[in-house]
Amino acid sequence: MTDSTGELTAKEIKKRRRRLPPPDPQPLRGLVDAHTHLAACGGRTEADVRAILDHAEAVGVDQVVTVADDMVDARWAVAAAHWDDRAFAAVGLHPTHAGDLNDESRAELEEMVADPRVVAVGETGLDYYWTTRSDDCADPAAQKDAFAWHIDLAKRSGKTLMIHNRDADRDLLDVLAAEGAPETVVMHCFSGDREIARECIDLGYVLSFSGTVTFNNSTELREAALLTPDELILVETDAPFLTPHPYRGQPNQPYCVPYTARFLADLRGVSDERMADVLGSNARRVYKFPLR
Repeated sequence: MTDSTGELTAKEIKKRRRRLPPPDPQPLRGLVDAHTHLAACGGRTEADVRAILDHAEAVGVDQVVTVADDMVDARWAVAAAHWDDRAFAAVGLHPTHAGDLNDESRAELEEMVADPRVVAVGETGLDYYWTTRSDDCADPAAQKDAFAWHIDLAKRSGKTLMIHNRDADRDLLDVLAAEGAPETVVMHCFSGDREIARECIDLGYVLSFSGTVTFNNSTELREAALLTPDELILVETDAPFLTPHPYRGQPNQPYCVPYTARFLADLRGVSDERMADVLGSNARRVYKFPLR
């Protein structure tokens, strides 16, 4: 769209900018993208996945965990983790898809979790945001039942539990307490306030921070990141969503991890290299990556 002089309008300039990927950050070595969605980033083929991971590795992101939302995505994530040794998979049903959990999907997920390229069960948990905004979203009761089953699967398999939580802090922590949490719990894209952060930290849960911590309105989230001890912090993209400031709204990919890692370093008053070492080492430990 142009104005009467043929110049692009401000609205069209903004729209076009949102379609552009962010520029490459300065390399920061040793990082891991603790939660991404390679298929949604355009990685539908082996060659596409390799290209995404080559791009990420060029700026210091050595490995990624690609995460499933539904059964189709879970099958794909396992395949992708076998295509490239820099990718690992997390499999499970997103809480909005909790209604898809039946005998058949349970059996298939149990088989997938036994695969050595699968490092986590998830993303699972509770999402109350979409219960009032989507006719297809599972209701809270179904979500709690599916969440409990995923918790049990993580405990039986010895794999990390990867949690999705949206607008359900209290209920989610209550379900975890009632069921008994597995050895390792990752609060993916942590979104709680400082009090919820303290509660999770006291329980030994790992808090994973995405680009949201860089947003201008994320004061409580930054307080949570400051509270999190070195041994319990991760960084992720949740790509293709949640691109860090100042590129919010533009397409996200694993190569953008250094932007958030550097923000966390500045926030916590440590060097970029120290922060990268902490974040990368934690991810490799939490997900029990094999030695390369």
